[in-house]
Amino acid sequence: MTTAPAGPTTAAFETPHAGLLSDVYDDLGVRLHDGVGTLRLWSEHATAVELVIFDDDDPDWIVDTVPLTREGGGIWEATTPELRVGVSYSIRVDGPHGPGMTFNPATLLIDPYARGLSSPGIHSWRSVVVDDCFDWGGVPKPATPLDRTVVYEAHVRGLTKRHPGVPAALHGTYAGMAHPAMIEHYRSLGVTAIELLPVHAFASEPRLLQLGLTNYWGYNSVGFFAPHTAYATAAAQAEGATAVLREVKGMVKLLHEAGIEVILDVVFNHTAEQGLGEPRSSFRGIDNRSYYRQAEDGSYIDVTGCGNSLDTSTDAAARLILDSLRYWANEVQIDGFRFDLAPVLGRDATHTFTPEHPLLQAILADPSLAGVKMIAEPWDVGMGGWQTGGFSAGWSEWNDRYRDRVRNFWLSDIDYSRRASVTPVGIGGFATRLAGSANTFSAERGPLASVNFVTAHDGFTLHDLVAYDSKRNDANGEHGRDGADTNRSFNHGFEGPTDDAGVLSLRRRAMRNLLGTLLLSAGVPMLTAGDEIGRTQGGNNNAYCHDSALTWYDWSLQPWQEDLRAHVEVLTRIRRENPALRPVRFAHAEMTVPGASVIDWYDEGGRTMSVEQWTNPSHRTLQYDARSTPETEGANRTLLVVHGRESDIEITLPELDDVTRFVPLWSSVDERPQTDAAPLSPGDGFTATGPSMYLFRAE
Repeated sequence: MTTAPAGPTTAAFETPHAGLLSDVYDDLGVRLHDGVGTLRLWSEHATAVELVIFDDDDPDWIVDTVPLTREGGGIWEATTPELRVGVSYSIRVDGPHGPGMTFNPATLLIDPYARGLSSPGIHSWRSVVVDDCFDWGGVPKPATPLDRTVVYEAHVRGLTKRHPGVPAALHGTYAGMAHPAMIEHYRSLGVTAIELLPVHAFASEPRLLQLGLTNYWGYNSVGFFAPHTAYATAAAQAEGATAVLREVKGMVKLLHEAGIEVILDVVFNHTAEQGLGEPRSSFRGIDNRSYYRQAEDGSYIDVTGCGNSLDTSTDAAARLILDSLRYWANEVQIDGFRFDLAPVLGRDATHTFTPEHPLLQAILADPSLAGVKMIAEPWDVGMGGWQTGGFSAGWSEWNDRYRDRVRNFWLSDIDYSRRASVTPVGIGGFATRLAGSANTFSAERGPLASVNFVTAHDGFTLHDLVAYDSKRNDANGEHGRDGADTNRSFNHGFEGPTDDAGVLSLRRRAMRNLLGTLLLSAGVPMLTAGDEIGRTQGGNNNAYCHDSALTWYDWSLQPWQEDLRAHVEVLTRIRRENPALRPVRFAHAEMTVPGASVIDWYDEGGRTMSVEQWTNPSHRTLQYDARSTPETEGANRTLLVVHGRESDIEITLPELDDVTRFVPLWSSVDERPQTDAAPLSPGDGFTATGPSMYLFRAE
């Protein structure tokens, strides 16, 4: 069978340095100079490309068409004074027929490098020329070290939609995210970085629109340079794409002034064009064969579950991603990126993942991305797609092993013990996660390779983890088939809402145990917005399609929610003040590693944990002694007591060299955090009511 020629290879990537990428891709998109604009587009297989210019007032009225001429290396180019700030334009592309070729010269397409987009109708898009100028006023990036980073995963619209201190005109907007009331929220909570769910321009799938729903989360990108217009204020939207971009930059500037970093959740693994025959807006019409992973017959190889997968084994797709990162990190001053389904980016021409993939290495090596935080969601749905711990040094990763073990320990294990009077496992696996997941991440990478989380945007909220055994997803229009079936949750004896004071007390303590574990573990903690106040989604563990009160942050707090938030504030402060809790390296026996914490483990009697205790499923209590190495700035020592049973137990504090007292810092037992408890001496005892945690500073 005769097949279409393959797209460009990764020859330009042979040495993993961004500067060695082919210069032929430089300055793609529109560049303005001396009163004229130049459009450069890449299409290896096209036979003709045409620029379409629209009327300033009528988005459907074509005022001119300009043919592009073919340059070397698949680049097409046109220069015209009609390309100016504010002008809307599209591209038409023609080419040969054959397997994998989907050219249609009648289709109006988006410029992949467009920095502004408008949508005159459903699944109708126009590229817009923008003015990139912005006065940053000398405000630098905060450059928060990873060990001091506390990530707050949030949705632009959902977080600010109902805040009473944010003006109504700013609700659900970029500007609202940086309003003083919101900045006070972040700072008092103790988070250092806001990780925004996707803000690249995105679209809702036709299926959702037919159901009267919407793609709320935004994991359906239309373009990788333009911000999502609907998150801008009405005033900015009315003014146009330049004003929308200016509002995004203004948000970043104000957050940086407050010392808050901005991390973007980016979706480079697939696009809103979905499967063959679905909406066509850009890549499929420009050069389908080179942008999407395909078999020889042109059928898509989908490792995302979303209909298509970008083919990063080609220079064009890989360079597009790299250029987008450069743009957002430098022109918009973004501090980091969380890569959705990151293994897709590391799959080679045989569709096999490798951590040495030229794109993954080029991202780390690019000097214009130096200091930018790179966080991988280390799984996709393709063969060999689960890669937790499989990325190279320089990458941090969402640690699903941490999530699962922590949920098991505090929730499903306790549920199991109620049913069977025994627990399935002991405390060893939990302790490993608490100390930085050394069994998952190499010594070279250290504990900061682990982004620890208990919940995220997808899945149960923290409240629903402790209130539901089963998901409640009927409102999603998928007959309950969507969302995870295994949640490691525990309703504590009653499914869903209840007035039972005993059940509610147990649920709230479980939330405090989960939050305490998250914020006291070695690694980089990620808190999901709303978990600090016990936000509920009524048991829906996949609320991606609901832009409503179901998913918005409710700022009207009950007393128990204010108490829960107070615990988070105390925990982030404790983390900030105690380097022993946030090591940057794993310790060695000789204790000479700067930035490490040396760890010892004791049982409830203050004795060194025995092998039998580590392996005994019934043993679920320990004391975790962490002390910074002497070379660590601000070196200190902490003792964390963990008791993972519902029954009470007597604890004897260990007798440690150079320790004369243990100062209580925090306990999960108290509804509201207590800060005035009297110090205890080594060898003293107390009753731990279970399940619970207690933290001391050793002095």
